[in-house]
Amino acid sequence: MRADRKRLRHRVPVRLRQNGRLVAVCVAFLAACWGVFGSGTVRPYVTTTRAAAAETVITNLAGSKDLFDASVPHDVRITFRDEAYRDMLTEYFKDGDKKYVEADLTIDGTRIPSVGIRLKGNSTLMGLTWNGQSRAQGRGGQRPAGAPQGVRPEGVGSEGAQPPADAQRLRGGGMGRAVLKAEEPEKLPWLISFDEFVPGRRYQGHSQLAVRPSTAGPASAASAAGSGGSAGSEGSAAMLNEALGVALVGAAGEPTQRSAYGSFEVNGRASAPRLLVEYLDEGYADDLGDGVLYKARAGSSFTYKGEDQTEYATDFKQIDDVGGRDLQPVIDLIEWVNTASAAEFAAGLADRLDVKAFARYLALQNLMINFDDMSGPGRNYYLWYDQAARRFTVITWDLNLAFSGDATTGVHDAVSRGRAGGGGRMGAGHPLKDKFLADAGFKKLYEEQYRDLYTRLLAGGTATGLLDGLVAAYKLNARADAAAVDAEAAELRELLATRTAALRDDLAGT
Repeated sequence: MRADRKRLRHRVPVRLRQNGRLVAVCVAFLAACWGVFGSGTVRPYVTTTRAAAAETVITNLAGSKDLFDASVPHDVRITFRDEAYRDMLTEYFKDGDKKYVEADLTIDGTRIPSVGIRLKGNSTLMGLTWNGQSRAQGRGGQRPAGAPQGVRPEGVGSEGAQPPADAQRLRGGGMGRAVLKAEEPEKLPWLISFDEFVPGRRYQGHSQLAVRPSTAGPASAASAAGSGGSAGSEGSAAMLNEALGVALVGAAGEPTQRSAYGSFEVNGRASAPRLLVEYLDEGYADDLGDGVLYKARAGSSFTYKGEDQTEYATDFKQIDDVGGRDLQPVIDLIEWVNTASAAEFAAGLADRLDVKAFARYLALQNLMINFDDMSGPGRNYYLWYDQAARRFTVITWDLNLAFSGDATTGVHDAVSRGRAGGGGRMGAGHPLKDKFLADAGFKKLYEEQYRDLYTRLLAGGTATGLLDGLVAAYKLNARADAAAVDAEAAELRELLATRTAALRDDLAGT
């Protein structure tokens, strides 16, 4: 009965559920107007426009299996026209625009026509080549050699030209990246939109689904883990580092994404199983409760720019309740954080932010040596605004670089890419994070949360147990490379052992 009520509730648009009282008042007002004016003509003067609810679900496809059930294999197949793919690549290589391509999708036997797919990621795509050239090489209107009307492969079924030897690793401020090739779409990172071309359609409640890349190659993920090296997504067969990070955030009791492995095929070209990751869309926001979800954009700042909301368009994107709420809560938080004195910050932050959850967020990012958190170059985080409590929670997002830093990083050290002392931290920090850790009281709370997470997740064996489960889930799927994933898992286990020992000694000093 409870499940039936929940399903019934989801048939009502989110905005209608969140603004029920307002709707009732409007209906009463219209009834009163009818009684007063009768059939007379009323001429409205419209000052604002509110679009129909984007969250309105018209079709919710059930599928044959729970998409994120890790105990069963999954199968994802995509087909699209070569010409549409070439057009998409041309725009991306020219302007950086990630255009959607219309495609047909089959998930676990359920066919879903006319979905939208586009490239996903920023740093992940830094190593993308087409006919052997990267976007950086072809930027500014220059087209890679042999590519009429933009860069052009000879169809997605061809291998295309091999990238030059010195491009096997793209050097970008320490962010080494295995090369991805446009001629191998089955290995690229994708974002699948179920409603881009069919409004109101969902798949098991989801409007979008992320497919992580397959970057298996000669680069070792953690060859030096035992001596304080790093593990990450470079040369990854299964993106175990990201899958483990997602699982650990959930084990910590924080909002996280669900994920699963599935075999993957694009236009008949098959790859090893790919990591499928839940996207933080309006359905995700609805499950969090009565509030508004905001996504920090890549390269965003946390700088107060005045009250004009258009000034923040490149900083934050509102995910749900668009037209019902706006960016004002975020703007108010930004202004307060940047202008509050140290004493005001210490006294008033708890009224605006769940400080205990934020301490756990920061401890988790350090524990997982994830240098690309809210203060990293990708500005990877979401803000959830609880409308009842009228305060924010910071939500973890995009862990493809988890476990990619120095395994001996201390509790109070800045996490950097690679070995300690190898280039320092990337990114310009974050005012909220920096002021929080600079306060003695919040620093103590951070240490308390860190000890608890360390005990439960690392010392207690939770991380290694989750890793074992992820390896088993990967191997359930067709074309699983058992040897590759076992090698990747062994390196990650070695890093976890190094991390556990280093933190044990460091926490003893706090």
